[in-house]
Amino acid sequence: MAAVPTSPLFHLYVGTFTVAALACFASLTRLHQITDSDTRRGLWALLLTSGSWATAQVGFLVSPTPALKLGWYTLGLVVGLAAVGAWLYFCSAYTGRTYHHNPTYRRLAVGVYVVLVAVKITNPLHHEYFTTTAVTTPFPHLSVATGPLHWTAMAFSYALAFVGYFMLLELFTQIDYDTRPLFALVGITGLPVVLDIIGYTTSYLIDITYEPLGVAVFAVGVAFAYIDQFDAVQLAGERDEPIIALDADNHIRDTNHAARTVFPTLNGAEGAQLEQALPHVAACLNSDDPILPVQQSDFTRYYRVTETPYGTVKSGLGQTIVLTDVTERERYREELERQNERLDQFASLVSHDLRNPLNVATGQFELLCEELSVAEENEHAVAVERAFDRMDDLIGQVLTLAREGRPVEQWDAVLLSSVATESWGMVETATADLRVADDVEFKADTARLQRLFENLFRNALDHGGPDVTVTVGVLPDREGFYVADDGPGIPLEDRDSVFEPGYTTREGGTGFGLAIVAEIVAAHGWTVQVTKSDTGGARFEIFGIETVA
Repeated sequence: MAAVPTSPLFHLYVGTFTVAALACFASLTRLHQITDSDTRRGLWALLLTSGSWATAQVGFLVSPTPALKLGWYTLGLVVGLAAVGAWLYFCSAYTGRTYHHNPTYRRLAVGVYVVLVAVKITNPLHHEYFTTTAVTTPFPHLSVATGPLHWTAMAFSYALAFVGYFMLLELFTQIDYDTRPLFALVGITGLPVVLDIIGYTTSYLIDITYEPLGVAVFAVGVAFAYIDQFDAVQLAGERDEPIIALDADNHIRDTNHAARTVFPTLNGAEGAQLEQALPHVAACLNSDDPILPVQQSDFTRYYRVTETPYGTVKSGLGQTIVLTDVTERERYREELERQNERLDQFASLVSHDLRNPLNVATGQFELLCEELSVAEENEHAVAVERAFDRMDDLIGQVLTLAREGRPVEQWDAVLLSSVATESWGMVETATADLRVADDVEFKADTARLQRLFENLFRNALDHGGPDVTVTVGVLPDREGFYVADDGPGIPLEDRDSVFEPGYTTREGGTGFGLAIVAEIVAAHGWTVQVTKSDTGGARFEIFGIETVA
């Protein structure tokens, strides 16, 4: 059994790697504060493998026998290679890439890892990876002479590590955020390469791998000093929207270029209270309406203001304010409101200015018929009365058409079979038959969906006769449903016109039934098309629905 070296340098080595291992393991307890789960998982794996790597180096240094030293050294090779994979996973996740989720890359990584581990642990058989010799400088230890397989694996590992550095440096240089602390920490992880070179080329340091030391500094820096910036930088890298970072006391800590472009007063505003620098943003955060209008030159842009906490309870929870541009949506909403106002005005006009005179005319006509003792079978009187009824029906249909086009605001979970059956009961179906082929639950405005079915059922009865069979079912190839009948069908050349208001091929028809169907479909954000049913009749397909799991 070899004696433990007493050299101060030996104790410095052991102490340094021990501290590195403890730093990595201690940092694991802080990672729950990182918001992104993939980043947290990758950093956890990196710190665990690096801490184990440093522990293996300590075991290699202090073990009393060559066999134990070789065991610890081989363990360090295995977990050190795993640390490279963890580093790549972390870099991909932190920079918003998806390489770590790619099945091909994952399978390839596992395959390469297994092959390289097999080469390393079978070194006693081929001795192509490393050989060992007992030396006394700079203190008694087991010197490792690396072979060609080692340099091949080392070159491959450093190439992969460089890919991770590239991803991080690209993020740090492209975002408009103070990344200098993290930039420095990432740079420190690469400094041990210098120690590797000195240990390989001189006798001042021993020839082992020093990478766990750099990772330990990175771990302590991220977990204990710069974890707030760590989260904020990732958020800034994922988004192009204006971002304002606040500290725990609501002081402006940092902003990106997009935020300073939208709010020029943010230039030089670091340290100022948000309420003083941007009172309208602060007021928006404290209100129930998250939409913030911002006047820019000759037009107004709208932003949805959201805030995300970062930091720790001990150090204080700061806020990251993100402003998402929703101008197009707000303009669309305002246009819908204006359309609804015009529809209300139109409905009022039709309801009062047209229906009231019609009611007066109808009443006067009835009185006139009574005074003149006009018989009910008088063809002229019957024609006038029928015209009055048709006008009243048209006014009602126009009002319905105007109201059904409004966007749906109240969504309910509905069952296709239930709504179809209830709607069938509201229509005079004579001897017609309804069949529900299959069922689906989806979201809709129940009342309007019932009117949609009622109009489709009436259309089938009007054109297919009292004995028509109507089938309701679920579309097999997309999210939707259909209503089909075995009537005469709709000619191909007429299918683009049937949804136009006033279009009808039936004498006495208003031409509004299918137009109302189209308006109800559009109000839900769905799509409707007409085709031929299996029996040669009409088949209306409505798709784009949102099913309920």
